[in-house]
Amino acid sequence: MSVTTERKEALIKEYATKEGDTGSPEVQVAILTERIVNLTEHFKGHAKDNHSRRGLLKMVAQRRKLLDYVRGKDEERYKTLIGRLGIRR
Repeated sequence: MSVTTERKEALIKEYATKEGDTGSPEVQVAILTERIVNLTEHFKGHAKDNHSRRGLLKMVAQRRKLLDYVRGKDEERYKTLIGRLGIRR
């Protein structure tokens, strides 16, 4: 269910805005999106797992907050980020 270390490093390299960047909103949103996708797959086989569903809802809310922050700072940056991640909005 969680993101492997190798996959996390690949996401950081792909979405980092500069060298050594691990905390930018783009990186955080990319990692959250990966975790959300993994949990969504988990629920296809475990429909009654409500404890994990609560965590999923918290992750979705956190991603939404980060995306709203990016949109407030730079609209074009926001559009490219959701385009790269395939998030519809």
